Amino acid sequence: MITLYTWTTPNGRKPAIMLEELGVPYQISTVDIGKDEQFAPSFLAVSPNNKIPAIVDEDAEGGPLAIFESGAILTYLAEKHGRFLHASGPTRYKTLEWLHWQIAGLGPMLGQLGFFGVRSKDKSPLAIDRFVEESDRLLSVMDKQLAGNTYLAGDEYTIADIACYPWTIAATITLKDVLAESLATKPAVHRWLKTVGERPAVQRGMAVPKV
Repeated sequence: MITLYTWTTPNGRKPAIMLEELGVPYQISTVDIGKDEQFAPSFLAVSPNNKIPAIVDEDAEGGPLAIFESGAILTYLAEKHGRFLHASGPTRYKTLEWLHWQIAGLGPMLGQLGFFGVRSKDKSPLAIDRFVEESDRLLSVMDKQLAGNTYLAGDEYTIADIACYPWTIAATITLKDVLAESLATKPAVHRWLKTVGERPAVQRGMAVPKV
């Protein structure tokens, strides 16, 4: 059995989508970051960086295994079950390329834009302009890639798509006002969002956790 420690954030929903796609049994342990539950000693024993998501795989080779960081979790689950990440070859590295692109770029930039452009009471025009510009650049990179490919790594749905979907769909909802002009010029991104969003496992994963 896998225990998924998560909350209602884009990063938190990545492993939920993956677990639903795999169809493996798992249980949810909610970590309410609004109540600082991520600093509880019991959670820090699993995720020492006090961030969600994290998993504990009780059936891992060699005994129970705790993993934090969403990219590491997706890679582990993909390799354990032999799905959504090729074992070798060019597609494997294209998948990892776009997975790390999301981890290093898309997620952090959209997250900062969400803080400065939406959640912060004190608005900083310089910061908002900076993160709008970079978010638009990244979405343009994504749109160009998807204009010539069904999915981010090519013709196959992979963990790169699973990683990018929750952040990109969030951009069309919580960031729709600050990114309206950018989103209006990204037809391939919208096509991909529709394609991925129609997958039943993605719909179920996006509803986790139910709070």
